[in-house]
Amino acid sequence: MSNLTYHPAKPDDAALCIKIRGMTRENAFSEEELRELGVTAESWRTGIADGSCPGFIACASGDMIGYCFGDRDTGEIVVLAVLPEYEGQGVGKTLLGMMVEKLKKQGFHRLFLACSSDPNVRSYSFYRYLGWSPTGEKDQFGDEILQIQLKND
Repeated sequence: MSNLTYHPAKPDDAALCIKIRGMTRENAFSEEELRELGVTAESWRTGIADGSCPGFIACASGDMIGYCFGDRDTGEIVVLAVLPEYEGQGVGKTLLGMMVEKLKKQGFHRLFLACSSDPNVRSYSFYRYLGWSPTGEKDQFGDEILQIQLKND
């Protein structure tokens, strides 16, 4: 846990984000699978650069170990990924909290994300523990849509 740092994502982070997405323990996507979904290092880089897909990066001793990105226009948490060896150390919770706060400051009162509906998958309990609740909706991949209502300060 020593030497953990967090910073806003920069366009140059995109290629490594793609690589790390394929190294996660659950819900990993390879570069090829992401490309089939229309996600490339270039499209990710553009989203960071133009502000449409803001995010935060976690580093350990200077090396990227995880990230969280959101959609500036919809309030969706698009992706949260942490390398397996850093799971359970609060990295995902911190990254998610940073992204939620950023979207909240942009005026969102409700955020949403897609999550596995399988209770055996870690993300199922993770998001619920942090206050996210099912909407009863599913996305095109069969994942459950969860939401969180943001309290006004």
